[in-house]
Amino acid sequence: MLSAVLAIVGGCFLAVLLSLPFVVVSYRRRGELGFGRIVLAVGFVIYALAIATYTLLPLPQINDTWCVQHAAFASPQLNLMQFLADIRHEQRGTSVSAYLHNPAVQQTVFNIFLFVPLGMFLKGFFGRGAASTITIGFGVSLLVEFTQLTGNWFLFPCPYRLFDVDDLITNTLGTAVGVAFAPLLRPLAGHVPTAPPTAPRPVTAWRRLLGMLLDMISVYVVGGFLFGTVNVVIIYVFGGAGIQQSWWTTALVLWVPMFFFLVLPSFGKDGATVGQRAVRLARVRRDGRPAGARVVIALLTGSTGYFLCTGLASVAPVFNWFAFLLVLGAFVLVWPRRHRGLSGLVSGLSIVDSRDHRATGCTADRPATDRHETRTP
Repeated sequence: MLSAVLAIVGGCFLAVLLSLPFVVVSYRRRGELGFGRIVLAVGFVIYALAIATYTLLPLPQINDTWCVQHAAFASPQLNLMQFLADIRHEQRGTSVSAYLHNPAVQQTVFNIFLFVPLGMFLKGFFGRGAASTITIGFGVSLLVEFTQLTGNWFLFPCPYRLFDVDDLITNTLGTAVGVAFAPLLRPLAGHVPTAPPTAPRPVTAWRRLLGMLLDMISVYVVGGFLFGTVNVVIIYVFGGAGIQQSWWTTALVLWVPMFFFLVLPSFGKDGATVGQRAVRLARVRRDGRPAGARVVIALLTGSTGYFLCTGLASVAPVFNWFAFLLVLGAFVLVWPRRHRGLSGLVSGLSIVDSRDHRATGCTADRPATDRHETRTP
């Protein structure tokens, strides 16, 4: 139960940390994302952590006495098909129920089913071939067994689980079974894109909201990392009492990452934040020209304004209301047909696909027929 809880909680947390690079890679390789692929990506991260927690947990109280009492773990089990002898030894009766209650049968079936999802993910989500998937499954199983044989790569004085060659067989078999069931993931994995990755896609409200969410995650994650790093240095290097709440704490946690992820990128060619760039969006004027100085207004009435108000709330609580209104306005006003959001309406800027050259003021050198063909039906 503990392993499952840690896998789910840790997997969701890790999925949030990896959300930005995942979206960036997906949009560059496929030209789009898709809700089903998000579900599969989160599921794969949780599954990977489940394998890790099953390999490492529970941790016993390991000392010299424990190592002597469990010296058998130091020698790998290298007899092929030993699990068949174990099943015969543990069998009590000939009924189906007796086999289902046989501990050796249960362990063998568990080892097979444990790696079925790996085969499904590698084949159905990552698009690996059958032979490549099975080889990777064998490699992952071998990594797990060596981790157990070496006491988590010599972090412990002795191993506390057994290296079993039969586990390699059953895990690899489970991966092969997963290859056969990989087509079940097809509805979630999504269709093969009909347009190349460089072709523009329609701008939707969900795509706009995803860009905003990525901006929020980037700022909070990097801000938390900076806070933790500085805190550790102050406590363990300089012997201080840790960071005390002050204006520069707010600047470190919110405004520094805000500047690098929201403000600085917005003065580039696309006039877009990191989150908007991840989902291939750009800010332009209504006639297609670059955003220019209007991007400042868009920032102040968008995510940047939200983080500024959040940081200033310790000075005057009324800024909390301003921050709330900015979030509410962004969420409500992103749904109309043009999906401009509050910042777009106030600044007079439009949100377009950054791959759509017609919308970024680059139409002069492109023939009309070529421009028409770049649209996605």
